[in-house]
Amino acid sequence: MEMKSKQLLILYATQTGNALDVAERIAREAERRACSVVIRSTDEYDASSLPAEDAVIFVVSTTGQGDTPDSMKVFWKFLLQRNLGSHWMEGVHYAVFGLGDSGYQKYNFVAKKLDKRLSDLGATAVIERGLGDDQHLSGYEAALDPWMSSLWSGLNEIKPDFFPEGLDFLVSVEELIGQPKFRVTYHDVDNMDSQLSTATDFKYLQMQITRARTMSSGKVPLEKSKPDAFLKMVKNFPLTRASHEKDVRHFEFEFVSQVIEFEVGDVLEVLPSQKPAAVDSFIQRCNLDPESFITVHPREMENHLADNNLSALDVPIKLRTFVELTMDVASASPRRYFFEVMSFFATAEHEKERLQYFASPEGRDDLYQYNQKERRTVLEVLEDFPSVKMPFEWLVQLVPPLKNRAFSISSSPLAHPNQVHLTVDVVSWTTPFKRKRWGLCSTWLASLSPEQRIYIPVWFHKGLLPPPPPSLPLILIGPGTGCAPFRGFVEERAVQSQSSTIAPTLFFFGCRNKHNDFLYRDLWLSHSQNDGVLSEAKGGGFYAAFSRDQPQKVYVQHKMQEQSQRIWSLLCEGAAVFVAGSSTKMPSDVMVALEEIISKESGAPRESASRWLRSLEKAGKYHVEAWS
Repeated sequence: MEMKSKQLLILYATQTGNALDVAERIAREAERRACSVVIRSTDEYDASSLPAEDAVIFVVSTTGQGDTPDSMKVFWKFLLQRNLGSHWMEGVHYAVFGLGDSGYQKYNFVAKKLDKRLSDLGATAVIERGLGDDQHLSGYEAALDPWMSSLWSGLNEIKPDFFPEGLDFLVSVEELIGQPKFRVTYHDVDNMDSQLSTATDFKYLQMQITRARTMSSGKVPLEKSKPDAFLKMVKNFPLTRASHEKDVRHFEFEFVSQVIEFEVGDVLEVLPSQKPAAVDSFIQRCNLDPESFITVHPREMENHLADNNLSALDVPIKLRTFVELTMDVASASPRRYFFEVMSFFATAEHEKERLQYFASPEGRDDLYQYNQKERRTVLEVLEDFPSVKMPFEWLVQLVPPLKNRAFSISSSPLAHPNQVHLTVDVVSWTTPFKRKRWGLCSTWLASLSPEQRIYIPVWFHKGLLPPPPPSLPLILIGPGTGCAPFRGFVEERAVQSQSSTIAPTLFFFGCRNKHNDFLYRDLWLSHSQNDGVLSEAKGGGFYAAFSRDQPQKVYVQHKMQEQSQRIWSLLCEGAAVFVAGSSTKMPSDVMVALEEIISKESGAPRESASRWLRSLEKAGKYHVEAWS
């Protein structure tokens, strides 16, 4: 057990980096008040030490359908132990700030259940939990600013020792800014191994990606540094009509490296390629030498890296390669702290004032309109403030990391050995100021052709839809690109049906128009005929809702209502429900439709139907994979 800490402990659990941003922001604000801070990820902290802490601030995000981030799973499992009594954390004060998206059913579920569990273990809340919402006009910061103000007041009342100079004391931001977290070392090119500039195969690419992303390890999880495999595209064709407002593509890839085993329902993560022109413009704007060789070290390396990863940091890499593989310069929008640090390096007074305003609580909404709402990129922001000359070390720290993009795999390895298929909506939109924007990864994939032989770095991992055994009856609901994982399910069952009996499968698909965006139409129709997987002869069925083909809108839930008897019959036979697609309203509309069907067909009240569905979820027979 650790000695009682006199420092404020901030624990964060993040999946995409947002919770880390918030934790660092809280830490900076605490340090401005002369409060000593320790900040740790939940997977770097021994949960058995919690009773020895004075006060703990938790910043946690919610992933998927109410799941804890991967980095919190072991920590959370420890807290759920029954032998931890109701006095285990007595005397410990805590506060919880959650990050979520109210478009999802289980909004901020992790923060809510953590708050309850800490209270059940005897800890005392300093203030009510704060819940940041991605859907809010100002994002999660709309809830964070007032929550932090209350936090300092509440903490000062309970533990004034945290603020030795008093609550009104504030260190100037100039004093606090200090050094960036990363140190960049430049190396003599003449001493570099010639292999660095001559090798071209995917193994060399793998080495470059691993090296660059390991150097950026404070921002890229170590397990995501080295790609699991490399793929090459073999097919790329549209699933929607050219005249349709959406461009949905079918991509087929083959392994060029070792074949990775995967199952239906798994997820493929792709590291997208940035436009060379954008990378060049960023390097030129920041007055950097693209040909220089660098190594990047976190200043507190021991907090971020295991010993076996240190060797990767000792081999220099070209600056341009590092930027290209780790820094999202022309897609992601920078955080508020980026503007704060920019203000120190602005030499034009009007730019400095504007940046300071953007970084202040008063300027929060204007910053949101300028930055997040317009999806301004790092490169665009730097071009808007030409007097700013930010050192590369700060850019390494503050430019958003180039993140992998996750896609549901839409093929079965049984049906397509050595291949992976994806169903991808090529993302584009218009900002409030009428600027056209494109999704980085989907646009890049759509631009590739099989002749190019581009090596695509990928990672495989489990999704939220476990592969169903052939004997399990299925009710699948997948409108739009939500059909992607179910294409894999149906293909797999078609192969399995050749050698064994398979259980019935009902599939409800939805799109706007029968003739514009009926994705995989021929596939579904062929499997719903001639004793196919979705045929009525096999106890199955395929039902499509075309929302815009008639005056009144028809969605998947309406088609489900029409088949209420068949759905109820399959549920009584032990069927599992799988839902995939947009996170906005669809998952909750489907849940409501199922409640109504169960209530109608069983004669039970709605409350009982709702409980019945919850028990289905607990039994592992109700799965949702939704994305925004």
